[in-house]
Amino acid sequence: MPGGVVAVVLAAAVLHVLWNTLVKLSPDGYLATVLIAGGGAVFCATTVPFLPPIAGSAWINVAGSVVAQTIYYPLVAAAYRAGDMGQTYPLMRGTAPLLVAVVSGPIIGEHLAGTEWIGVALICCGIWGIGLGGRTRRSDRPAGTVGGRQFRIRRATALALINAVVIATYTLIDGAGARASGAPATYTAWIFLFTALPMVAWTVIRRRGELVATVRSRWWVGAVGGAANVGAYGLVLWAMTKAPVAAVAALRETSILFATATAILILKEKADIYRIGAAFVIAAGAIVLRLA
Repeated sequence: MPGGVVAVVLAAAVLHVLWNTLVKLSPDGYLATVLIAGGGAVFCATTVPFLPPIAGSAWINVAGSVVAQTIYYPLVAAAYRAGDMGQTYPLMRGTAPLLVAVVSGPIIGEHLAGTEWIGVALICCGIWGIGLGGRTRRSDRPAGTVGGRQFRIRRATALALINAVVIATYTLIDGAGARASGAPATYTAWIFLFTALPMVAWTVIRRRGELVATVRSRWWVGAVGGAANVGAYGLVLWAMTKAPVAAVAALRETSILFATATAILILKEKADIYRIGAAFVIAAGAIVLRLA
């Protein structure tokens, strides 16, 4: 994979962790997610008039992506409510690229080379290793909490795996859509604009007072998180026009390295041998993809 593409995807990974961390740190993850989606939509609405139009054939991809991402955002908030970021994030982000790699051949006719498969596998295994470390730490809690803890772990795991399927779905849709559009930046803008509309409308109907209060007190979350979210995905979609979708999807998930650092330094989660070892495995996978 070209060095310039690798650099762009790694920058996207940092931005991706930024907005996920804002959701995790917020008192209400769902409202924070809506705020970020709305902030991204405002950003896109102001830039679309100045961007080139997308090809007509790409609108079906825009529609499919909007449906998938409308499901994705509430699942992110639900997963973070159910479990630690150190558990749910690795499951979501580690499983999705493997699913993309497996089905990208029959669906979009894109087959990875042997070296690229090795890179994808290393990154996925490293991400799962970080999640395994989180589960091991929780197994040391007092016995009296076992029943409730096991239920929460199962719930968090289920939500994360469901979301992995959703992530893989919109990744394939958007990888093909960005290429067909002829204008990846415009394609990205339309996705975020249309995805935010039903989320914001539903929240206004069901939780208007809380949303207004959140906007007044935490408007900066929408501004910073929205720009980071749009920027992260826009960079990834551009990269998918230059390199295999599955390889880019896997490299993007090196964001777990930045998420782990955030979890340790900001969220005060503990580091352990699993996280340290997994970090080296992920880094090895990124190097393999760079050399592939």
